[in-house]
Amino acid sequence: MTLIKLNNKITKCRQCERLVNFREKIATEKRRQYIDEAYWGKPITGYGDINSQLLMIGLAPAAHGGNRTGRVFTGDKSADFLFKCLHKVGFANQSISISRDDGLKLNNLYLTTALKCVPPEDKPKPDELKMCFKFFKEEINYLIKINTIVALGKIAFDTCLNFYMQDYDLKRKDFIFHHGAKYILPDKKFLIGSYHPSPRNVNTGRIDENKMVKLLKKVQKVLNR
Repeated sequence: MTLIKLNNKITKCRQCERLVNFREKIATEKRRQYIDEAYWGKPITGYGDINSQLLMIGLAPAAHGGNRTGRVFTGDKSADFLFKCLHKVGFANQSISISRDDGLKLNNLYLTTALKCVPPEDKPKPDELKMCFKFFKEEINYLIKINTIVALGKIAFDTCLNFYMQDYDLKRKDFIFHHGAKYILPDKKFLIGSYHPSPRNVNTGRIDENKMVKLLKKVQKVLNR
């Protein structure tokens, strides 16, 4: 098994009936502005530099972002904000992520999601996450140079902890989420929390470019320790 074979396996997964039905429903009904586009409508895989030190994880694909374009953090408002910031600090070669053939390349960064399919109301069920954890575990095993994980949003942060709690005796009270929170995981990787780059967080000022760029520069220092 290689990472390429793993990703092929992920895109063919149909284990969770609720998620399969929902992702395909969205791909059929579409959003009006994308009515003439062919939606991906399948699980999405991780993407980026396979020799990276940094793994950035979100919860799940966006209904009309990743589920439409077939690539994580691509083609939605969250991606617009995130890649502006990633480009400013050199993690990406360009400031846009709009399609799988847009020329985007990631530098020392691999992007993925804990759940590979878009869930209804952005709320996965525990058994669905557990099913996807096997894929996440294989991703981490193949990305052998990863030493830092940035979790985008509290749900992704908690999901990452749940993943580690399968194999380690972690106490959740020892890992409090906030923007910029930094902890050492049992396998010596750093876990860093970040507010999610969602339009809601951006529009309310909870996160802005300065705050995100500042965090990413902090992450770079951790990578270069």
